[in-house]
Amino acid sequence: MIVPVPYPQDFALGLLHDMLRIRRLEERAAELYGEGKIRGFLHLYIGEEAVAVGALHALAADDAVVATYREHGHALLQGVPMNAIMAEMYGRQAGCSHGRGGSMHLFDARTRFFGGNAIVAGGLPLAVGLALAERMLGGNRLTACFFGEGALAEGAAAESLNLAALWQLPVLFCCENNLYAMGTALARSQAQTDLCAKVQAFGVPARSVDGMDVVAVHEATRAAVEQVHAGHCPCFLEFRTYRFRAHSMFDPELYRDKAEVEEWKKRGPIHSYSAQLKAQGLLDEPGFLALEAEAAAEVEAAVAFAEAASLEPVETLMNDVYTPERSP
Repeated sequence: MIVPVPYPQDFALGLLHDMLRIRRLEERAAELYGEGKIRGFLHLYIGEEAVAVGALHALAADDAVVATYREHGHALLQGVPMNAIMAEMYGRQAGCSHGRGGSMHLFDARTRFFGGNAIVAGGLPLAVGLALAERMLGGNRLTACFFGEGALAEGAAAESLNLAALWQLPVLFCCENNLYAMGTALARSQAQTDLCAKVQAFGVPARSVDGMDVVAVHEATRAAVEQVHAGHCPCFLEFRTYRFRAHSMFDPELYRDKAEVEEWKKRGPIHSYSAQLKAQGLLDEPGFLALEAEAAAEVEAAVAFAEAASLEPVETLMNDVYTPERSP
């Protein structure tokens, strides 16, 4: 049974368009990586688009976002221009981190996107710090922190959850549980596989959500945001999702069966959601193709921008490496 989409047409189509923007960006990045134009590490978000789209559309424009190394979609939806994202992946000076961070370290203080973090669980303490600063400054903005289920095996996660609960900080912990962390199944690495039970031990309200359903993600995040604001406390959401591509472009992907991947693809968020919209009369195939073409055109414009952007001058390579000496 296809569940009706409970949104006006413009908003409903906007969710689909943003999932397509992320998908086309990631697919093009994979091609460019194969051509040697994007180097270093590259972690693709293909298959998980419903999480970023559903969740970020439930946040306020000035809320802070902290993410992982699989963060291109989060940065894009937080307002970082696609041109700046692509230029950063190219290592160009016009990138959002001036070409110094690459794919894993997108950052833009203007849009309150505070990384892009290559360290597993490295973003959780940062999110707690941002929320503490907001509390001390008397503000009402929350910090949303995205991370994978592997992060919950790290000590930094336990410390962060504990402090957020102890100090009742406005943090929304968003766990993107894609089942395999880097390449190890959840049951092979963590004794307690009920992630909500693990988090609730710290006194943090927790809920598990179908991360392949953009509507379910959006509604759960809206409710969690309201709870954070009403209770002046942290909340935890586990989004059960699945990445269709390997952990990174270097991953031989020997830890899961191809049949399992294909089974999950049948629940792909773009395919499932567009079918809902068509069944409801909010979308037809020409409309879908138009949205797809618009997303593809944005990506190609970003590629052209990155291709034309300049590398950092050699003379400035040591800038920001050391703190300048201060005169006595």
